[in-house]
Parts: sequence; C-alpha cells; structure tokens
Amino acid sequence: MNQINLYKMKKRIIPKRYSYFQRNLAAALSGMLCVAVFLLNSGCAVDDTQTVAQFTQITLQDEFDKDGAPNSSIWGFDIGTGQNGWGNNELQYYTDRPENVTVNNGVMVITVREESFQGSNYTSARLITKGKFEQKYGRFEARIRVPYGQGIWPAFWMLGVEDSPSEIWPFIGEIDIMEMRGQDPTTLIGSLHGPGYSGGEAISKEYVLQNDRLDTGYHIYGIEWGPDYVNYYIDDVLYNQITPEDLPEGSEWVFDNDFYILMNVAVGGNFVGSPNAETVFPQTMLVDYFRAYRYTRYPLTN
Repeated sequence: MNQINLYKMKKRIIPKRYSYFQRNLAAALSGMLCVAVFLLNSGCAVDDTQTVAQFTQITLQDEFDKDGAPNSSIWGFDIGTGQNGWGNNELQYYTDRPENVTVNNGVMVITVREESFQGSNYTSARLITKGKFEQKYGRFEARIRVPYGQGIWPAFWMLGVEDSPSEIWPFIGEIDIMEMRGQDPTTLIGSLHGPGYSGGEAISKEYVLQNDRLDTGYHIYGIEWGPDYVNYYIDDVLYNQITPEDLPEGSEWVFDNDFYILMNVAVGGNFVGSPNAETVFPQTMLVDYFRAYRYTRYPLTN
C-alpha cells in the first residue's frame, strides 16, 4: 500500500493531465514525423500518408476515484481458467476477489498471487466492458504501470463484439493496445489479430524504451482507430500504424464494428512461458485511468 501511495504522490508533483488539445497537437505533429520515417524505412511510396483524426469528445472515462471494487457499471469479469475457452495455456485462475482486483487511492490494482486456488497455482483478474461499453472507432487510452518477471503477461486490449453465438475468435478481431513479456520489461508490443493473421501470425510491431523500463513508472498506452487504420501510441509517441494493406493477401479487415475493452495480467502461457525461481510474487498492474474518445475525421490544412 505504501508503494501505491508513493506512485500517486509522484503523480501529484508532476501533473498527469495536459489539455487534450495540447496532447493531440503534439501527438499529431510527432505522429506524422514518425509515420514518415516508418514509411520511408519500409520502402513505401512517397504518396502514402497517415490518416489524421481528432479525438476530443470523451465517451467513457474511469479515473478510479472511488475506493473498493471497480465500477460495476463499466467493468465486468471473466472468471476461471483457459479451460473456459479463452486461454493460451495460461496458468492463472481469474477471480473478482478484492485480493486480485481493487481500487485504492485513485488507482485500480490488479494483483497476481501465487496460491493454490480452484486447481490453479496462481490467481489474477481479467476485467471486461462487454455488454457495458462497446464502441466502433475512436481513441482508447490508459495510464498504466505494468508488472515484471519471467512468465508475467500484462495486457490492455480489445475484442470485437460477436454478431452471433457462432462467431468466434479470430473472426471477431482483436486489437492489442499494450502487451509485454514480464521478462523483457523494455519492450512494448502492439498487434492486430484476425482471420489469417492471428496468434503467432498477428500483425505486430515492437517499441523498445531507451534507457528505461516499462515497469518502473507509468506510461500512457493508446490507439487511435478509424476506418482502415489503427495507430499505436506510447506516451503520445506514434510507433506503429496498421492498415488493410499490411494484411496477408486475401485476408479480411475485421475492424469496422463495435469492440469492448479488456485489462488483465496472465501468468505463463505460449507467449511468455512459465514463471521460474526468480519470478517474484505478488505482482501488480496499476491502472491510473482509462478514457475513450469518439472518432471524428477532419482535413489537414496548410
């Protein structure tokens, strides 16, 4: 608890919120530069351009200002293990217990514990907005301090809403806003999964922090998503853009429908491997805020 209070105290010394106009303007300017470099390095034609959008109208926000359980009007839970049909050979059991998720001092805390529970050796939490908040296009961002360690897998991501009970992943689409391997705390990964480009074949890009680690402080992870593109940001630095042209030939772009939000910390699985003797428990993911903005397009002017 003292550790959480220290993080919050630091945030008060350095204000965490700029005006959205300032942040969006800075993001647009730095984003266009990054995309230009990205496109040139990728060998794309000079007439390839970034789609530019403005995101100013908040459609949902959670500042985690009320201690206790997460706001039930926003967040639900996935309960259980990978045997429920949404695992990746992970080792944890997801619960809604306060031992695994609580809001305290303005921060939502997801805690991973090493304990025997319902046949699993680890517990954690997986929060979802399915049926409570779903949106097509927009900016989605959260300010997060991630955990670390071999076998620890934090994630902030989105899944498409099923049009029918028979529609399953990856046909519904998946947008990974932030995920990282706890054993590699300098590297952020942003990805899209869909039919023909899922799992190990996902369209992904890594961003490596220079002289820093993701787990030693808060970072703002976000996407700006519109028709035919998803832009990936860390601290308003654009590091990736994915469009239909990036998909394997013949693959379908499945990102033109409503999606919902997920936040979780997994243990083990195909992506990170199992914890080892050096993995420290408990581990916590601290979420300072979550915000979603409506999408509106505007033309660039000289």
